[in-house]
Amino acid sequence: MKVSVGTAAEGGAFVLYGGAFVDALKSVEPSLEMRERTTRGTLDNVPMLERGELDIGFAFGEVVHELFTGKPATKVTVISVMYATPGMFAVRADSRYRSITDLRGRPVVWNTRSSGLAVQGRYVMDGMGLDVDTYFESIYTERLSDGPAMVIDGTASALWGGGLRWPGFVTIANNPNGVRFVVPTAEETDRIVAKYDFLHRFTVQAGLYAGQSEPIHSVGSWSFILGRPDLDETVGYRLAAGLHRVERGGLSPRQLGQSTAKNTLAAVPSLDVLHPGVRRFYEEQGLIK
Repeated sequence: MKVSVGTAAEGGAFVLYGGAFVDALKSVEPSLEMRERTTRGTLDNVPMLERGELDIGFAFGEVVHELFTGKPATKVTVISVMYATPGMFAVRADSRYRSITDLRGRPVVWNTRSSGLAVQGRYVMDGMGLDVDTYFESIYTERLSDGPAMVIDGTASALWGGGLRWPGFVTIANNPNGVRFVVPTAEETDRIVAKYDFLHRFTVQAGLYAGQSEPIHSVGSWSFILGRPDLDETVGYRLAAGLHRVERGGLSPRQLGQSTAKNTLAAVPSLDVLHPGVRRFYEEQGLIK
């Protein structure tokens, strides 16, 4: 069975996850011929899934929320969560910026307009009552890889990004100027999650980035693996079984560490959005009744 996997453009975390995902599934489900397909990310993957041009694709949680609450209702389904995506600003460690209010009127990179990161940034800032295009001097890049360079050379004051070991943040952290992460305060976080209940509090453990000696508490969402509307039930079942086998066998690479059945069931808005094959596997395993 051939399965096309929509990832993202170079410089995105989806690309790193995609490589680990495909390799892991090949090792436990050799009957599935997994083929990665480079896309522009979430806002490419979702319409391509709906048109049947991809079998499965990766998507940011904020976009998935819009899919399952919008009208007309989407027919794409959830295969699994990928990982938590806490949103943060990265600034140079030698800068004066220590809070989001310090960045008012400053040039801030939100990545490409079509990226899930840009969508996430708008939700998080709106939860604080801020409009990204009036409160900041917003910059949208052509490539995900452009943002880190702009912070390093001083063209931009901050870069919005998300995830654990996100490549853009790694690039800034490994530069001699170092990195500092700027996140909502506890009071700002309360306001964000009160307005948007699909956003969650996440902690970035200490030591994930060079010079990051303390854990970082921020807010974000789960990213998801989605399936096209008519994806064969057997394929969904084998994907779920493969991920479960990787998890139970202790075979998970770091990128797949959070792609578990437990996290998926906790993150989906209802069991109805699960792919039928995934739901059948979970029922057989006694994970849902």
